[in-house]
Amino acid sequence: MKYNLTPVPAPRMTQRDKWAKRPCVVRYFEFRDKVRELGITVNSFDCIVFTMPMPKSWSKKKKLEHNGKGHKSRPDLDNLCKSILDSIFEEDCHIHALTLLKVWGYEGSIEINP
Repeated sequence: MKYNLTPVPAPRMTQRDKWAKRPCVVRYFEFRDKVRELGITVNSFDCIVFTMPMPKSWSKKKKLEHNGKGHKSRPDLDNLCKSILDSIFEEDCHIHALTLLKVWGYEGSIEINP
């Protein structure tokens, strides 16, 4: 199932984030709320594809070259996975195997395939 939702990595939280909301923390909590609203679910052995949007400053040629290719820069794949699992589950210890991919795309999305 494909969701038109730009992936957001899980930030490193501090005690200060309880009262002084950093932009990355606010964006993460908005992402969590949207995941829950959409009813996204993940099971063991699912394949999750995170499509990261290409910067608007890139040329059409560069966008064409990178579309669908591996995304090798930040955010880290493990932080993207953590953000989606923490949004869905209070305890995600029952998930024991996932296949994760992070690619470039024209628009951000999350695709979950069994």
